[in-house]
Amino acid sequence: MIFRRKGWLRKEFDEKLMEQISEIRTEWANQKSLVEKSFDPSEEILTHAKLTEAKYFYLIREAKNRKINIRK
Repeated sequence: MIFRRKGWLRKEFDEKLMEQISEIRTEWANQKSLVEKSFDPSEEILTHAKLTEAKYFYLIREAKNRKINIRK
């Protein structure tokens, strides 16, 4: 019985991870386009864009470690 719950929890958290990856990916794309479109982006915008990119790649690495197929 414990093992069934473990599988269920793993599936639930894998789905949450995929949702987070999707959200961070769109946020990163928005930040990236904002930086590209701005004439002189501020340090705050550049820092936020780099932070979002780092979060995205961290989540991708975590998905690979968990052996989750990333669907687009």
